[in-house]
Amino acid sequence: MERVVSVADIESLAKKWSGKRGSLIMILHGLQKHYGYVPRQACFELSRLLSVPLARIYEVITFYNFFKLEPPGRHRIALCMGTACYLKGAPQILEEIKGILSIREGQVTKDGLFQLDVVRCIGCCGLSPVMMIDDKVYGQLKKSDVMEILSRYGRQED
Repeated sequence: MERVVSVADIESLAKKWSGKRGSLIMILHGLQKHYGYVPRQACFELSRLLSVPLARIYEVITFYNFFKLEPPGRHRIALCMGTACYLKGAPQILEEIKGILSIREGQVTKDGLFQLDVVRCIGCCGLSPVMMIDDKVYGQLKKSDVMEILSRYGRQED
């Protein structure tokens, strides 16, 4: 669900970067940091404030993989697919997560609770296979662990 965009926030960012080289990208970084993504309404407002065509704004957003156009999930699942994790079963764990949540990599569940991302390395190779949910690391995972771990986050929301 798209958040309500504050025109004052956008005006503040535009003023902060006004006349500086790379201002558009820096404003977009500010929006991404504030909202967790770049809201559609913010793009319209930014286009008006900077007198920059909307197409130019979307050109920058879509060129850089960092920028997101959809709201993130409340909980980010980062599943490691580095060599150690891959060899110890991460692909099967990925399939289990996708089956339980009915999403693919890079997507957010319909209720907005989870976002699933595949990453190259978390830096916990000795605990492989590993996934992180928000800032919590889950290591030495088995497919049978996934449902119980995910259900903890569902209970937190109730």
